[in-house]
Amino acid sequence: MDGDELFSDALGSMIRDMSDGELHDLAELVRQVQIERAIGSGDDDAIIANAFETAFGRDGLAVLPWVEGNVVVCPGGMVSKSRASHKCRFVSVDDTWIWESHLLLREDKRSSPGTDEGFRAVALLPLVDGTGLDVVSGKARQGQHSVDHVVSYEIRGGELVEVSQRQVNDRH
Repeated sequence: MDGDELFSDALGSMIRDMSDGELHDLAELVRQVQIERAIGSGDDDAIIANAFETAFGRDGLAVLPWVEGNVVVCPGGMVSKSRASHKCRFVSVDDTWIWESHLLLREDKRSSPGTDEGFRAVALLPLVDGTGLDVVSGKARQGQHSVDHVVSYEIRGGELVEVSQRQVNDRH
């Protein structure tokens, strides 16, 4: 066994011997360190500027999120054809809209270019293992909003892993 394996085994043994309260405290400390590293890891301005250039399709809707360094880049937005009709795609983090999430590091919004009404947004989240993300695509017609498609991810081992996709057609 090399030094890294010995260290991992000793650490694993210490963790298994912890009480439930100590495990909770350790998990919170790991989460906090991951957030701190994400905050200090990169050039948020450059990441967001690049995302506004590359993260929206020809239809104006956001592409799926991705990992860049220690952050998850989450584009979102809405494209309106009229006051009563729009298409949208937004990210939900652990069952909370991203703009309300306690994990949100930063979000920038801009008006959509061109003749359509609406906006584009780019949000940054820390790369925290165990965080769940849902990319929710929907539309509104005549005041009725419906969800069409949801792609779900979980952050595992520092990667964004797709865990499911589903068609919905649920009115909200």
